[in-house]
Formats: sequence, structure tokens, C-alpha cells
Amino acid sequence: MNTAGLLEALHRIADDVRDALAAVSDWGPSGRRDGQYAADLVADAAVHRALADLGVDWGVLSEESGSSNLDRDLVLVVDPLDGSTNASRGVPHFATSLCVMDRSGVLAALVAHQAQPTRWWATRGGGAWRNGTPIAPSTTASWGEAVVAISGRPPEQPGWWQFRALGASAIDLCLVADGTVDAFIDMGPSAHGVWDYGAATLILDEAGAVVVDAQDRDLFVLDHVARRTPIAAPAHLMNDAQSVRRQLPL
Repeated sequence: MNTAGLLEALHRIADDVRDALAAVSDWGPSGRRDGQYAADLVADAAVHRALADLGVDWGVLSEESGSSNLDRDLVLVVDPLDGSTNASRGVPHFATSLCVMDRSGVLAALVAHQAQPTRWWATRGGGAWRNGTPIAPSTTASWGEAVVAISGRPPEQPGWWQFRALGASAIDLCLVADGTVDAFIDMGPSAHGVWDYGAATLILDEAGAVVVDAQDRDLFVLDHVARRTPIAAPAHLMNDAQSVRRQLPL
């Protein structure tokens, strides 16, 4: 399957999750683990049904159902419902995050906003797009003018102009890629799994932004228990973003 075919498959999976979420009536906890909602399981089941319908022979690493067949040539890394607390409370900011990895890294990626008709996608070497339009990160000149998306509590003196805590990191990272915000900083200590940022990382790379882990660890570890601390920004603002994160414990 070529990269166009991979993207087509990812869009199909995101469509099926969207349709499944539209039918959800129980937005309460799943009862299986802290922080998991019944809707997370509905979304995850939709992903697996779509994979079966597509007939693809991929490994899978999902936030909700764990990992299987990670030795396959292609592995799907998926957060079926990123921002599930937002979704459960009627906050229209949640997404499905999907990327396909080969032995060299992320090959194709899609973040589908599931509360509005916005999608970001990228293929390795093929650029990054928002609803079919090429994207690029912000050209905001200085950190003092920056609007920064965050996850977690910021330090007392971050030096930016304004911040937003939006609650769905996959979307927030894509907003850095397309220049809507100027940076993203995870303020928590190793709080994000690869499914949270994996797709957005390729989108950021292809758009021309920079994304790193606050401890300079490899972001792409196919391990369900591994957590990282992503920071994303245009190159000229990355030092400022990292300086803010260094004010907090790692």
C-alpha cells in the first residue's frame, strides 16, 4: 500500500470512529480504569472493526486496547478518542489520532477533529496539510508575543503573551503545525503516551516545526507503559519553550 492508500485507510478509520461516536449515549466512566470513558471503548472498537473491514495486516498500539503484532512491517499507533473528558462534558475539542509506522518511523499520519470538519495529515516527505491546504508554523517574532497551548499547570513566570489549556494534545500539537498557536508544552512529568503525539509529530515535522521530548528521549517507543513530555514550536521559539519547561520538575 502506497502513502496515498495509507492516508485513505486512515481517513476511513476516522470516519468510522466519528460515526460510532455520533451514536454514543453513555458518556460516563467505563468502570475499567481511572480516566477511561465508555466512549473510549466505543471508539476503540470502531477502529478495530475498520481495520478488519480494510483487511490490512498491521500491528496495533492503542491507548485503550494495548498492543498486538508489533513485529509487523506496519504498525498503527492510535488514540481512538483524544480529549475524551472534553467529549464527555460536551466541550467540542476532541479527536482521533492515527499514524502508521514502518521500520524507519512514521510513514503517514492523520489527526481528525471529531467535533468539527477539520483534519490534519502528512506523509513522510510529502508535506503537511489541513483540509487539503498546505500548512506551516507561526512566524511570531518573539516569545513575549506568543500564544502557547499547554497541558498541565504552567510555572509562575513563563514570559509568553497568553496561553490556552485546551485538553486534547493531538489537536493542540497540530495547531502548532498550522500556526494557530505558537507552541505547545506538556507541563506534566512524562504524562503522554506515543498515541497522544505520534501522528502530530509527523505533521509538525512536515510542516517545518520542531518537536522534542523535554528530557531528550526518543519520542517513538512502541511501549504501552512508556510516557514522554513533548514540546513543539517553530525553531526560533524552541529555546524559549524549553526554558519554560525547565522551570518545572521532569
